Amino acid sequence: MLKKIMLAAVLVAGSNVAMADNDVGCGIGSQVWAGQSGIIPKLLAGTTNAIFTNQWLGITFGTLGCSQGGTVTAQVVTFTNENAEALARDMAVGEGESLNVLAELLNIKSEDKARFFSVSKQNFSNIYAAENENTLQVLSTLQQVMAQDEVLKAYI
Repeated sequence: MLKKIMLAAVLVAGSNVAMADNDVGCGIGSQVWAGQSGIIPKLLAGTTNAIFTNQWLGITFGTLGCSQGGTVTAQVVTFTNENAEALARDMAVGEGESLNVLAELLNIKSEDKARFFSVSKQNFSNIYAAENENTLQVLSTLQQVMAQDEVLKAYI
């Protein structure tokens, strides 16, 4: 029975990674089999990544070969989680202590904070859209909004 489960896992992971260009994403499997080429190392790396479900940790903390692609750090994620309601309220009005702290954590200069507050308020419905069910999705959308602004894109 265990062999059947492992075979199914390899086939599922293999079907996803067989189309990958040069890698299978990030995670512990990608680190263990780094530098090896061919379908077998890809299958093993993909399977290991899937079994250990560690990609979200790698993405959150920028480890295991994962790139955050911006200024989102564990501190930003933690702050946003712990202050979700206050931060949403502050973004909706374009000012407030939580929004100011988030700006500080994102290393936004004091001369650009007013713009950050304004852009956050203008895009509140996108940032806190119904499909953004968790902190990482909210922060990802915030980064997308910032990337579209001439001044704020420098902070991504």
